[in-house]
Amino acid sequence: MTAASPCPSGVPAAGTSLVLRGREVGRGGDGVLRPVVMAIVNRTTDSFYAPARRPDDGAALDAAHQAWADGAQILDVGGVRAGVGPEVDEAEEIGRVAPFVARLREELPDLLVSVDTWRSGVAREVVAAGADLVNDTWAGHDPALVEVAGEAGVGVVCSHTGGAVPRTDPYRVEYPPGTGAGRGADPRDGVLDDVVATLRAAAARAVACGVPPRSVLVDPTHDFGKNTWQSLHLLRRTAALAGLGYPLLMALSRKDFVGETLGLAPDERLEGTLAATALAAWQGATVFRAHDVVATRRVLDLVAVVRDEAPPHAAARGLA
Repeated sequence: MTAASPCPSGVPAAGTSLVLRGREVGRGGDGVLRPVVMAIVNRTTDSFYAPARRPDDGAALDAAHQAWADGAQILDVGGVRAGVGPEVDEAEEIGRVAPFVARLREELPDLLVSVDTWRSGVAREVVAAGADLVNDTWAGHDPALVEVAGEAGVGVVCSHTGGAVPRTDPYRVEYPPGTGAGRGADPRDGVLDDVVATLRAAAARAVACGVPPRSVLVDPTHDFGKNTWQSLHLLRRTAALAGLGYPLLMALSRKDFVGETLGLAPDERLEGTLAATALAAWQGATVFRAHDVVATRRVLDLVAVVRDEAPPHAAARGLA
């Protein structure tokens, strides 16, 4: 799963694999490299998907252990709801996540830990507590955050919000028509052009700040600064995003673009999420932020086999 990996005729190019603290994430004991599941634990009471809310330490630790047992290799810990909600200041956010990260390091030393924050002060504290990755969902709103990651040599997620600022919802979002350069003219590619340019620049800055290139995840950030049509188009164009040459994160799980497409509430969006996951994995995305670890792991394993990147678990039918 590297940018240069060969693939069968008709199969999109493989994406770039993720390396955190010198470890290639997703490489199993059999030597096969598979897509990575990033599980979610929110230390909040108001996240949009209620089952992910784990403000209690015990419940949050139990969820982390279960995610690890179910096949997640990264746990993404959030201290503040992404969308509109009650104010959470920096001190409170640190209190919600930094001690928890330290506990995770003690209890699950092989589980890689990500923290979802846009604040450099929070990033500094969680890195000191042992976090391996800083998930900057709000596209460099605090420009010092990537410097914290670079100084520590940990990973960072570069995201795209179309200029939206933290904890706001999109409103009448528009992008100029796409140029179609190298892809064939499609006016809907305006959002893709903006995402590609933004992520390329953010990733280059992260590398300049000291983050190893394969520890820089790029995320088109579906729903953030986008309407449902735009999020769907970015899913359709996943291969172009994987072509940036950095590990590609897809945070698709139970999001509004899935719900609006199917007319479903968050607790009914699993099948739509898994369909989107399969499409993105087929086109070279390598890391998937997911509420439903077991289901996501199974989908990714099947796609990896169809892409000819891994063998089936068993293949006895018709041979005996």
